[in-house]
Amino acid sequence: MPELMIDFITSLDGYAAAEGWPGWWGLEGPEYLAWLQGDSAADRTLLMGATTYRLMHGFAAAGTEGVDELGAARKIVFSNTLSEPLEWANTRLIRGDAVDAVKELKQESEHPLSTVGSVSLCRSLLAAGLVDRFRVVVFPVITGQTGHERIYDGYPDVALALTEARTFDGGTQLLDYTPRLLDAPLPPGPGSA
Repeated sequence: MPELMIDFITSLDGYAAAEGWPGWWGLEGPEYLAWLQGDSAADRTLLMGATTYRLMHGFAAAGTEGVDELGAARKIVFSNTLSEPLEWANTRLIRGDAVDAVKELKQESEHPLSTVGSVSLCRSLLAAGLVDRFRVVVFPVITGQTGHERIYDGYPDVALALTEARTFDGGTQLLDYTPRLLDAPLPPGPGSA
């Protein structure tokens, strides 16, 4: 069964984007961009909602570095508002319940699955227990005044076991976890008050 990875980029305070800021908050350095190029999306099927599709397709059409190569990747968009044919190459539209569709994809796909943005889609997939990896790249910026799309609001409680951590360009952090849904808060650990 293929792996499903939630893949986010965030500000330190957990926002997916911020008003007036460029993509990656303008902080994408050469180490991060090199890693992004090497983290080939061609090996995965990318899952996204309609809003993320419109945003990422616009970035790709504009030739935004680190996004333009997504045109060749397999992409699935979950939407009841978009219509076919979709403009972005290699993109398939699925209508209806995304959780049910992803359950089927996990049974049938030959490729790992990975989300691109899509906060509400990721929330639904995580709550359904379908997520195998939770990867986040945290950019060293706080956007308390301009940030929008808080990523984790409305999420279930989740324990995260760190599997990889890396620093790019002296400040951007990659954190890769295995998630486990929690029914209740974790008990206090040794040494807690």
